[in-house]
Amino acid sequence: MKKFNYLLLPALLLTFAINTIQGQAPSPDKINFVRQGVQRMIFDEHQSIPLAELNPEKIIGLQAMHPVDNYKTDHADVSINTNKLVIQSKSTSLTGIWIGGFNPFATYTIDLKSSVGDGEIGFQFTANDQKEQLIVTVEFKDSLLTNAKIRVIKDDNQIHQQSIAANLTDKDQLKGKIILQMLGSGFVLYQYNKGLPKVIGQCDFNKYIDLRQKKYIHSFQSRLFVELTNGTVQINKAAVAFTTGVGQADIRAITYENGEPLLDQDRLWYTMSIRGRALPHHIQGVFSMSPGAFDLKLEGIIVFDRNDGILRNEIASHIFYDRNEKIWRGTTTGFSAYANPEKEKKQLLAIESKHDPRFGFSVMKASTFGVVGDIEDPHIIYDSEVNKWRILTCINKDGYKAIIMESDFWNRDFKIIAGPVNHNSTGTSIQKIGNKRYCFSGSNEKKLFIYSYPDLKETGTLKMDLPPWDATSGSRVWPNVVQLPDGYPVKYVALMMDRFNYPGMQGPNWTYGALYLYHGYDE
Repeated sequence: MKKFNYLLLPALLLTFAINTIQGQAPSPDKINFVRQGVQRMIFDEHQSIPLAELNPEKIIGLQAMHPVDNYKTDHADVSINTNKLVIQSKSTSLTGIWIGGFNPFATYTIDLKSSVGDGEIGFQFTANDQKEQLIVTVEFKDSLLTNAKIRVIKDDNQIHQQSIAANLTDKDQLKGKIILQMLGSGFVLYQYNKGLPKVIGQCDFNKYIDLRQKKYIHSFQSRLFVELTNGTVQINKAAVAFTTGVGQADIRAITYENGEPLLDQDRLWYTMSIRGRALPHHIQGVFSMSPGAFDLKLEGIIVFDRNDGILRNEIASHIFYDRNEKIWRGTTTGFSAYANPEKEKKQLLAIESKHDPRFGFSVMKASTFGVVGDIEDPHIIYDSEVNKWRILTCINKDGYKAIIMESDFWNRDFKIIAGPVNHNSTGTSIQKIGNKRYCFSGSNEKKLFIYSYPDLKETGTLKMDLPPWDATSGSRVWPNVVQLPDGYPVKYVALMMDRFNYPGMQGPNWTYGALYLYHGYDE
C-alpha cells in the first residue's frame, strides 16, 4: 500500500499543479484587449526583399551589367548621365534593357525622372529567344500619361493586346514611380508620386499565358521596355522585390505541432496574405514581430507546388514545426483554383517542407487530402491527450461556419466531430489560455466569438477597447490571440486586420487591410 501511494504521488501533484494553473488563468472573455498601435503597409520600401536592381549610380560597364537590346532598325541612344539612365531617340526606336530574373509574385518598379516626346515605358518579361513575351507598358505624350496596355506574344506572334487603363484623366502627369504588382495570374499597375499609389491599370492574363508555370520562372527575365518617337526618358532606378503590397490580412501565428506559438530569435512569426486585388490575386507572406513591440518585418513569401508544373499562390495558411518529425508542415486554402475554375476546385491542402520556409522565396510541397469545397481558414494541431490531429476551419453553409475535424493522421482521413456553429465565422484558430484550449473566430456581427474546444460550445466574445472596424465596415477579422510564456512584458497578444479595401480597383476588391496590435490584460 505504501509503494502504491509513493508511485501515485507525482501524478497527484502534477494534476494539482495543472488544476492550479488552469484556475489562475481567466476565461478568454474576461481578458481586456487594449489597442497598442495600427499601421497599413503599402509597398513599404524598408520592408521590401530585394531581388534585382538597375541603379545608374552604381553601374560600371552598362552593356555587361544591363545589356541593351534594340528591336527596330533605328536604335535609341542609351547612356548614364548625372546618375540617371537616359534613353533618347530622334526617330522611332524600341529598346529592351535587362534588369534581372523573373518571378510572377514579385513587384516591379520604375522610378522615372522625366519623359519627353511620344512613347511607351514599362516591363518586358521574356526568355532570350523572345518567342513568348508578356509586355506591360504605360503610354505617354511628353509628360502626360495617356494609356496603359498589355501585350502577349506566343510563338513570335502577338496573340493578345488590350488597354488595361483605369482611373486615368486627360491631366495625369507621368512622373514618380510606376509600380507593377505581379500576382501570379494577374497584376495591378500603380503610379506613385505622393500620397497613396494610384491604380492606373489591372488585368488577368492567365487564359493567354500562365506565368505560374515553373518553366517561365526558370527561363524568363525582366527588362525595361521603352518605345520612343523623337523623345527622351530619364530613369532614376528600376527594381524587382517582394513587397508588402497594399494591405495584409489572414493573420495567423506560426506554431509548433501542439499549437504553441513559435518564438524564434525572440520574435513571434506570422503568416499573412499580401493583398493584390481579389481572388486568386493574393500572396502568402511571412512576417515576424517582437512580442513587446510593433516592429513587423516582412521575412519572405511562400508558394505551393502540387507537382503539376505550377507554383501556386495559396493563402490563409497555418504552418507549424513538427518537433517529433523535424519538419515544417501545415494546411492552406486552395484559392488558386479561381485562376482555372473550369479545371480546379477549391479545397484544403496539406503542405510540407524540409527547408525552413520563413525566409526569402520558399516553395512548400502541397497535396490534396479530401477536404474539397467552399472551406477555408484551417488551423491544425496535434492533441496529445487524445493522440489525434484536429483542424478548426470554416465551411460555407449559409455563410461560413466553424467546424472541427479529427484524424489519426496529419494529412488524411479527417472527419467532422463538431459544428457547424450558429454564427458566421472567419479566421478560425485554436489557442490556449492557461492550459485550456479555446476556439476563436471572427464574424459578420461585429463580435469575435469564443468557443469551447473541441465541442464548439459558445462561451463568450472577446473584449476590445477599440475594435478594428467602424459602423460602416466589415468585421469578419481574424482574432489571432497568442498567449506568451512568463518573462514577457505582456501575457496575451492579438494581431488583427480591418477590412477597408484599397481605393481605385475595378471589379471584385478584397485588398484589406491595416494591422492592429492589442495587448491583453487580465488584472
